[in-house]
Amino acid sequence: MNCRTDLALERQEMLNGEEHGGVTVKNWKRENASVTQIEIVNEEGERSIGKPIGKYITVELPEFSHESELLDGRLSALTETIRGLLPGDNCTVLVAGLGNESITPDALGPLCAKQIFATRHIEKTTANELGFDSLRPVAAVSTGVLGQTGIESAEYIKGIVELVRPDAVITVDALASRRLSRLGRTVQMSDTGITPGSGVGNARSRIDKSVLGVPVIAIGVPTVVDGETIVSDLTNDERVREKTGAEAKSMMVTPREIDTVINRAARLLSMSINCALQPDLEPQTFLSLM
Repeated sequence: MNCRTDLALERQEMLNGEEHGGVTVKNWKRENASVTQIEIVNEEGERSIGKPIGKYITVELPEFSHESELLDGRLSALTETIRGLLPGDNCTVLVAGLGNESITPDALGPLCAKQIFATRHIEKTTANELGFDSLRPVAAVSTGVLGQTGIESAEYIKGIVELVRPDAVITVDALASRRLSRLGRTVQMSDTGITPGSGVGNARSRIDKSVLGVPVIAIGVPTVVDGETIVSDLTNDERVREKTGAEAKSMMVTPREIDTVINRAARLLSMSINCALQPDLEPQTFLSLM
C-alpha cells in the first residue's frame, strides 16, 4: 500500500470497507472524543494495512487551535489510553521527543518532552518531603534529528536505554495524514513503536522493542497532509489534477495556524503522559509545574 500517511486508521479506510483477515476494528465515544482501535493480529493483517502487528488507537478531538481548556474529556481519554498501553503500574519510563524544534510542524516531540515531569532523579525521602508519596521514575529527552546531530534517533535512544534501563519507552512525534480534517485534532497511540519520517517518505531507523529491548509506545499528532491528496479531494476536473498533481506530489502541506496547533498539542500530550505516569497526582499539580 503506497500512501503518505502515518495513521493506521487511514490505511484501514483505504480498504474501502473490504473484509481483511487479521484486522479488528472497534469504535466508541468518550465525551468529546471519538476513539477507534485497530488491532493487527497476524501477518495477513500486516500486509493489508501495511503496519506491524499490534494496537493502533486513534482519538479524534476538537481542533487544538480552537480549544485551550485541558481538564476535559480529551485529557481523560488520552490518559486512560496511554495508561492501558503501559507494561506495569510502577515501571520506569523514558519519554523521548522526536523531531526538529526549529521546524514548527516537526517540533511536537521536543516541545512535549520539555513539559514531561521528570522524576527519576528525585530520591524517595525528598519526594515525601515535597508531598509526593508515590512517584514513578520518569526520564525525558529530545533526540534532535540526524541532520542536526549526525546520530539516528534510534541510536540515540538505544544508548540512553542501555544506561537508564527503563521498562518502557514512550516516543512523541509529529505525523503525516491524508486528510485536512485530521490535522491538529487527531492523536494516534500504538504499542508497536515508530519509524520516524515514514509518513513523508523519509523513513529513518525504526524504534521498537526489537531494537531497544523494551516495549515502545508511540504517540503522535498529524501536522502535515499529503499535497497530492488535497488536489484529488478538491477537484473532479481531471485536467486540473493532471496539471497540478506533479507539483503537489512532492509537497506536504501544513495549516497556517500550525504554531498554535503545535503548542496546544504538546501541552495536551504532555499533560496526558504525566497524568498516565503519575496517577496519584492531580492534573492541577502538573498545570502548576508547566
